[in-house]
Amino acid sequence: MDVRSRVRAGWDWLKGPEPWTRRMLAGDLALAGVLAVLGLGVEELDKGSGGRMLAGAVAVVALTLLRRRLPVATLVVGSGLAAFLPGAFLVTALLGWSAGRRIVGLGRALGAFTVAFVAEVGLSLVKDWSQGRPVLLILFGTLMFLATTVMPGLASRYWSQRRTLLRALQERNRQLLRERAMVAGQARLRERQRIAQDMHDSLGHQLALISVHTGALEVDPQLTDRQREAVGVLRQASVAAMHELREVVGILQDGVEAPASVEEAQSAARGVAGIAGIVEAARRAGTDVRLTRSGQPRSLVTACDHAAYRIVQEALTNAYKHAPGAPITVELRYEDDSLVVEIANGPAAGPGAGEVVSGGQGLTGLRERARLVGGMVHAGAAEGGGFRVAGVLPYGTEPAGVENVADDFGQRLRVQEPVEEGLPAQGPAAAPPMDWEAVDRELVLGRSRAGGAALGCGIAVAAVVLLVIVIGAGVAFLMGTMNDEVISRADYDAARIGESEQAVRGRLPDRDGILTEGLDRKGPAVPAGSKCLTLLSKESTELSTEQVFRFCFKDGKLVDKQAYEVKQ
Repeated sequence: MDVRSRVRAGWDWLKGPEPWTRRMLAGDLALAGVLAVLGLGVEELDKGSGGRMLAGAVAVVALTLLRRRLPVATLVVGSGLAAFLPGAFLVTALLGWSAGRRIVGLGRALGAFTVAFVAEVGLSLVKDWSQGRPVLLILFGTLMFLATTVMPGLASRYWSQRRTLLRALQERNRQLLRERAMVAGQARLRERQRIAQDMHDSLGHQLALISVHTGALEVDPQLTDRQREAVGVLRQASVAAMHELREVVGILQDGVEAPASVEEAQSAARGVAGIAGIVEAARRAGTDVRLTRSGQPRSLVTACDHAAYRIVQEALTNAYKHAPGAPITVELRYEDDSLVVEIANGPAAGPGAGEVVSGGQGLTGLRERARLVGGMVHAGAAEGGGFRVAGVLPYGTEPAGVENVADDFGQRLRVQEPVEEGLPAQGPAAAPPMDWEAVDRELVLGRSRAGGAALGCGIAVAAVVLLVIVIGAGVAFLMGTMNDEVISRADYDAARIGESEQAVRGRLPDRDGILTEGLDRKGPAVPAGSKCLTLLSKESTELSTEQVFRFCFKDGKLVDKQAYEVKQ
């Protein structure tokens, strides 16, 4: 393996499982530089040597670059080096943040931080053992480890878990939407197939009977030519209706629209150009229908063209059923911005032919069809007792999308069924649909950098507040115990060698404290077999030295007392 391959393999190992872009590398190097400069300042305050400064800077850069690949090792090593290299102390916050989010498993993370704590505090004790006061060193080291390592680790772990949870919720949201669309599509397809089957079984049978009977009646020798012509119109109408029914059934069963070639072939028959055909068919059936046109003819988009045809067809059907024998006028007016279709009929010429079958949805369907293409339909009584249907259709408005026409989720067109008083509402109208856009906005806000920064700032503030509370409690505890660990020079002089231990201890604090622990070994030799009490002097004014008073007792008597100074 050549040098270049080794370098590339080492680079790939250094990057680890995370993608490491040039931007990230530049950021890590910049962060390492800042921490190294700050560490040099700490070393200068601690009067460190040049070699220690260089070692601290190298350690900071190496730990910063390796923290992504080896989060546990860098955390433990960095915590241990902080005891001997004050310049590398500041990098522990970065290592704690990185380890908190990258260590997988709560137990493994807890173990890593525990080992790091033992390394930092234990090595600090080894380094400063000669100065005594191990309890004070442990307390101070614990507070610093909590503030600089544990708090960033907890904040990072919480932020990382929250971001992962939000990402999982986002993915689940997308999956639920996909499943929701699939379920709705399957339900829509099943319903269309059911409707198609019902139409095929019922309407197809009835239209077939009409076609057979009219075909047989057309060749009846007893009919006149006028009657045969009327029967022929009926037979052609039934055959055309069967073809249209077969096409609609095929569309419903397949779940797709008709091919473009079929639509183009039938556009003339089901558009404005086909209105003349249905008017002529009505004339052959014996109805007095007159078609007029005005204005400059213009082309319409397919949806508007088909809507105009259906308006005329439905209006003629209503006139056949409700005003048989009445004259009908069909007028097409090409205005500047729209096509006006007007169908008017006079009053019925005579009594009806009997029961009129009507679903009551024809005009409602026309209004909805016109609305979807940007037009409108008006229907009402005309002067003289007749009826008038007028539609206004734009030339170039495309139909609304599927979601605007008949949204299966009930978000746009929602039919509100009447609810009886005292009964709860049921169906889609009972509860508003879920606002998925609002949910998406919330998830995007949660996983954005601004949201992560706000969360990190909140946790940092909480960590600072907790640290202040802990330090305040520690200071209060130390101030409270300080009074029990100091005496005046007069109290020291009042104790006499050979005086009873009970009398001496009655005038002095009864035990050693945190501030005086280990100071008895820094003075003159302790008499063999004696037990000593070490206290501080109230008159100590220098920060670098402390005045220590030591009282040693043996066999219930004061056998030795010493006053000496200890450098800090």
